[in-house]
Amino acid sequence: MNRTFLIARRELMAYVRTVGFWLSLLSLPLFASLGGVIPMLAMNSEPTRSVAVVEVASGAPLKAGVEARLTARDRERQVDVISALVIPEAGIEASRQVQALGEREGPEVALAEARRIAPTAASGYRPPKADLRLAETPEAVLAAAPGEAREAVVRDLLNAEERTLDAVVLLAREADGPAARVWSAKASDDTVQDAVSAALREITRAERYAALGVGVESVREIDAFRPEVALLSPRSESGGEVSFRDRLPALIGFGFGFLLWALVFTGASILLNSVMEEKSNKILEVLLSSASPGEILTGKVLGVALLTLTVMVVWGGLGGAGLVAAAPDVARDIWSILSRDGLILYFLLYIAGGYLMYAVLFAAVGAFCETPRDAQTLMGPIMMLLVVPILAMQFALRTPDALFVKVLSWIPLFTPFLMSARIPSGGVGPVEIAATTAGMFAMAIFMVWIAGRAFRAGALSDVKLSWKTFGMAVRGGR
Repeated sequence: MNRTFLIARRELMAYVRTVGFWLSLLSLPLFASLGGVIPMLAMNSEPTRSVAVVEVASGAPLKAGVEARLTARDRERQVDVISALVIPEAGIEASRQVQALGEREGPEVALAEARRIAPTAASGYRPPKADLRLAETPEAVLAAAPGEAREAVVRDLLNAEERTLDAVVLLAREADGPAARVWSAKASDDTVQDAVSAALREITRAERYAALGVGVESVREIDAFRPEVALLSPRSESGGEVSFRDRLPALIGFGFGFLLWALVFTGASILLNSVMEEKSNKILEVLLSSASPGEILTGKVLGVALLTLTVMVVWGGLGGAGLVAAAPDVARDIWSILSRDGLILYFLLYIAGGYLMYAVLFAAVGAFCETPRDAQTLMGPIMMLLVVPILAMQFALRTPDALFVKVLSWIPLFTPFLMSARIPSGGVGPVEIAATTAGMFAMAIFMVWIAGRAFRAGALSDVKLSWKTFGMAVRGGR
């Protein structure tokens, strides 16, 4: 046992002492932070496009309607930012109420409501930068004859070194409805095109309602209407309306299943590469002179498990601290759910059993590989196998009792992922939990036995993995 722990310590320290380990340790928090900061920076650094709108042909006017809707985009963006701002302090339901209020009454009313229900969060509100700004149409464009002559003037204006416009919108009435030709200074920028297209759709809808005798105000009321549809369930905590807290257990279960997937994907891959590298450098032969294959395999699995656990604890600690700071109510609900009915113990059991199954499999495969090319050919099928539980877990979020999800839950290789996703739903009985857990650990012990034999055969020979060599290894041959 002492040799096993020495090998585990060696495996752990071999990675902890490298620069790459610390870079990978810091990478997720860094990129997670950037994931929240970059969209904000991108939104604020996005240029405000100067747009001129021109009515090309006679007929029912379009310019006023298009300009009104382009201006409304800025107000809609403000409402979106305000509603998102109140989530950490007031919750998702409050955010939806602020969003609906802002859509009906405007951003000023939405901000006033946000300051009432989430004063701390709302105090940091800054209006987002507008992406479009209406500009006066140059006289040269108005004076030019409609058609090619006018478009030639527009082309010259947008090509000028010191241009004052970013886009010119030429509106016209076609036989089947309003149309536009949008000239943009940047061929890759379709922001104005999308905004004008949405504006013309709204105008067309309003006109066709009006033709049927429905007034403009009625159309606006119809568009602004948001039905109050309450979801109720006898399994909710209140016995009635379903809240975000009632949905949290399923999300937590999915999170733990994905955590196991990440542990297998990263930790087991490290294990495979470690075994493969040490075999090619003849280090395994030196280790086998001092310890048994079982001790080496166990030590390596334990060492890499401690490595990945260290990373996950750091990431989990930082994420938990951020959640407590940003949304203390959600953090309190998560802890309450995890500590209820021993749920966290189930998760830890499934993580341990699932990691053990896949880790010993990767270690055994690595013992037969001489080069990264050998490993890649074997990793492909395993990675495809690991895609199955990820897809099934997404389905289990909504229907954990679906037949195919239940069937997959009984397959030991998929059990730890899918049971983690299903148990929080409350529809899994103790018999099913006990049986699937026993099956998973039985499979894990069986794989440890097979992997131990395969590891010994692969580590002591130069043969590549095949059905024949694998079968000989399991029977105790080489």
